[in-house]
Amino acid sequence: MTTAATARFPARLASRFFCLTAAFAVALTTTSCARLASVDSNALWKIVDVRCVPSQEATGTPGQCETVDLDKRYVILKDILGRSQYLLMPTDRITGIESPLILAPDAKDYWRDAWDSRHYVQRAVKRELHDNQLGLEINSEYRRSQNQLHIHIDCMRREISTALADHAQDAPGEWRWTTLDGRRYRIMRVSSISGVDSPFRIVARDNPNPATMSTQTILVTAAGPSAEKDGWLIVNSGIDVDGGTGTAEGLLDHACRVADDH
Repeated sequence: MTTAATARFPARLASRFFCLTAAFAVALTTTSCARLASVDSNALWKIVDVRCVPSQEATGTPGQCETVDLDKRYVILKDILGRSQYLLMPTDRITGIESPLILAPDAKDYWRDAWDSRHYVQRAVKRELHDNQLGLEINSEYRRSQNQLHIHIDCMRREISTALADHAQDAPGEWRWTTLDGRRYRIMRVSSISGVDSPFRIVARDNPNPATMSTQTILVTAAGPSAEKDGWLIVNSGIDVDGGTGTAEGLLDHACRVADDH
């Protein structure tokens, strides 16, 4: 970093940035973001707050992240686990799905922003994929390793996409139960994932208590090849559900084998 760039850092951020760079470089070359809990459960937040945002503010470049959107208040980070997995994380301190901040009137459209970032996955695998071959996912508080909200962006397992095709013509706005990969999930087809239709808000309608929201997992994928035409599917389960689960990450494929079919 140049002397001029360093001068544009606020003193507090400059100090934090340079002091932690070496530690993060070691951590990220030895393990994935998904396994950083063994090092520090706040590691993802520190990447956002110490490396990516200060770099964007000081130099106009996102540092370790793929992108930093200061207006929409999120970053996109490549997770070194898998060929095509990316993470969307807020630039604000939001622990996860249990946080009341995700339901605040001025909450950002993290799901829509994550969906609009799916091109990073396609760039990684060098393939154009149908929207129903791509998915977004967030784990419950009890099935995550990091205490900074992060939405996984990656490919869907092909057999899961095939199973979900049964719901492509579901009446919008109605929950229907099914079993995927041996676990119970409920599925809702929707025509929007923004604003009042945020998957967070939809799941919270009947899980209004933060303690209950903390047990939930959400996956979002398209109902058909084109989400704008076919809509999206919200896939939800919880550890309090009989046969349910607090993670839907297993429905994604971090090896993105579906790209090899093209």
